[in-house]
Amino acid sequence: MIAQVSLEKKQLLLGIDRSQASVRLTRLLQQEGYAAAVCPDALGFFERLEEWAGVVIVTDGFIAALAASVGEGRDWPDVPVILLTHRRSNTRAELQALRRTLPGNIGDLTILEEPVGLGTLLSTVAIVWQSRQRQWELRSRLGELDEQRATFERLVEHLPVAVCLIDTKGATVLSNANYERYVPNRMIPSVDSARASRWAGVDSFGRPITRDQFAAARALRGELVSNAEFRFLPENGDPVWTRISAVPLYDSSAKVKGAALMIIDVSAEKQNEAMLRQFNVELEQQVSARTQELEEALDKLTVESHERARAEEQLRQSMKMDAVGQLTGGIAHDFNNMLTGIIGALDLMRMRIGREEYRGLERYMDAAHSSASRAAALTQRLLAFSRRQSLEPRVIEVNTLIGSLSELLTHSLNEGIELKIQLGDDAGLAQVDPNQLESALLNLSINARDAMPDGGRLTISTRRVEIDSARAATLGGTSGTFIAISVIDTGVGIPDALLTQIFEPFFTTKPLGQGTGLGLSMVYGFVQQSGGFVTVSSQVGKGTGITLHIPPAAERQETDVTRPALGSLTPGRGQTIFVVEDDDAVRLLLETALQDLGYEVHLAENGQDALARLSAMERIDLLVTDVGLPGLNGRQLAEMVQQRWPALPVLFISGYAENAAIRTEFLGPGMRMMIKPFTLEHLALTVSEALHGEVSAHSKR
Repeated sequence: MIAQVSLEKKQLLLGIDRSQASVRLTRLLQQEGYAAAVCPDALGFFERLEEWAGVVIVTDGFIAALAASVGEGRDWPDVPVILLTHRRSNTRAELQALRRTLPGNIGDLTILEEPVGLGTLLSTVAIVWQSRQRQWELRSRLGELDEQRATFERLVEHLPVAVCLIDTKGATVLSNANYERYVPNRMIPSVDSARASRWAGVDSFGRPITRDQFAAARALRGELVSNAEFRFLPENGDPVWTRISAVPLYDSSAKVKGAALMIIDVSAEKQNEAMLRQFNVELEQQVSARTQELEEALDKLTVESHERARAEEQLRQSMKMDAVGQLTGGIAHDFNNMLTGIIGALDLMRMRIGREEYRGLERYMDAAHSSASRAAALTQRLLAFSRRQSLEPRVIEVNTLIGSLSELLTHSLNEGIELKIQLGDDAGLAQVDPNQLESALLNLSINARDAMPDGGRLTISTRRVEIDSARAATLGGTSGTFIAISVIDTGVGIPDALLTQIFEPFFTTKPLGQGTGLGLSMVYGFVQQSGGFVTVSSQVGKGTGITLHIPPAAERQETDVTRPALGSLTPGRGQTIFVVEDDDAVRLLLETALQDLGYEVHLAENGQDALARLSAMERIDLLVTDVGLPGLNGRQLAEMVQQRWPALPVLFISGYAENAAIRTEFLGPGMRMMIKPFTLEHLALTVSEALHGEVSAHSKR
């Protein structure tokens, strides 16, 4: 045991007699950096030897006592010995004789024959001490390696997978118990035909793997094998699915000296994969079954939807029939009254003219004209409801228009109704058809009057409002800046259940024969057609408020030149007018009236007929055409004719024309529009204005 020996202190033990020579030797060794101690007796020497000495120096005089002590059962420690002797050891026999005088278990012995020079002695001690140091370092390294090997073996033994190191012949060098479960004979299956049959695998093409392609055999050829799957059949128990990896091991000359193998049991993983596949199959079956159920439900729902659509269509058709019924009770009643006045007046005039009684004919003419005007107004209401009336939007002062309408509104209300007008200074200009706006306000005021049979207050107000997108969505309109015109009464109000129906065509709460149900529809259609929207609020017993949101005008425009009175019009001077009208009665009326006014008139029934006749004419001064012609419509005809005569003025006549709903968008340069029905005075005035513009145009060329 030499645990207390210090390499740094270079501890030496001297087994020599105490003398001046030993003192000088000790001092000399200490000067060289050694920790030298003299021990003259054998018993003390052995105690110090086991606890302290790194190298021992002994003499012949001390050797006998040491041999006797060893002979008594003491073992000589593994300590190098330098023997200073007077005996010769030049020959083999002399050396053997000398060793017989020493303890037999001394392993590291250096003999120096007396007399020994100090240099030789010190050199020998240095060499022996260096050898001792290397011995200790090697022993320490071997201890570390043993500890590391033990740690590695413990790690391998307790790994949850099978691990093995094999040599070049496939024999096991190191393994754990898990590996021995697969390879009990300690030879890889590729070199053991008896065990090879227990391993089965397939390559990427599905072909069986031969023994020379087993993982260990490939690793011994220098290949790196990763996650090769094999099915192992143990002697007892169920088959085991394994995943094998193998790494070749190389020596210092880069030659394969063996391989490291790892085998993982993946049976649970394979079982889970099988369960997952089964689950997927079952899931697909369930999804397929559920999909079929949903498809059947969808087919059933589609059938029900179609049936519901048919039922809704039948309901809408029934509602249309109800609306037609209301129409026959309202509009048909009014039209019958008007037609009775017209037909009756014409019959009376015919009878009196036949009897040459001309007195009083003006009265019947006025009655027929009045009835026809009422019919024309009702037609305009129908067109407004259908949004097919022809609008002529202008830039107007909204407050000025309402102010000029106040006297008419006052006369339209009952005496018990107070009219209050509140005009906002910021209302400004609006881009709207003034005639239709007046009609809408008059219509709303009359409805408010009927809602206040016992009197009340009617308030008409204007203001400019900003509508953001959130509020627009709530109101059912669009965002932006609008001029809000509100008509508010204190009448009976409208129930909530009916608020969503008041703008529907033919809907009315008035008794049969007292209303057509087109008034609010006309207002709604006019405002929508003008780019705005309508909102309504009402409380039963407190009143109703309807607000028209009209788009403002960008800037003030020039108003139309004031039309001259009929008496100041200049008759025609023989200008050529080409008339295209598909209605025989209207065509006859236009021909006669224009000829009586002094114009030369040419006629055509449709666009193709007109183009054929115009091709033979050298010049015309005015084209008068209906918009809704069969084949080529009036607008298309005008464009084709103006290609020949670019400055030719055009006057359109229309009962209604869907594409002419906004006149400013429909009409081009030099074009005008006149709405049916019209009076002969209106016809004369409009034709004169159109020709006057044409004359002015020619005068500029």
